Amino acid sequence: MTYSLTRPDRLDLETFARATGTHPELVRRLVVLGVLEAQRDAAGRLWFPIPELRVMARVQRLRAGFSLNYAALGLVVHLLDRIAELEAALRDRSRPQGGSSWT
Repeated sequence: MTYSLTRPDRLDLETFARATGTHPELVRRLVVLGVLEAQRDAAGRLWFPIPELRVMARVQRLRAGFSLNYAALGLVVHLLDRIAELEAALRDRSRPQGGSSWT
């Protein structure tokens, strides 16, 4: 048995499904729906970046809290991300430009 000395930068389908407590087929469906992002290697296997674990946790919370179907989850996640981007842009725009600091 060998052990890695560093954390992996991506997870294969089976490891991702196990880490999120979901079935691999559900993970595949979410990739097809565009809810999760994954890359395929030359053999066609799916590989997930580590930050996708947070995306999956968010999907699971939305599904449990609002009883949304998986197709609607993609839309809701996209809209929530867009709202966060717009709020960040609004915060950046409302900051004073130039001038002296109050400190």
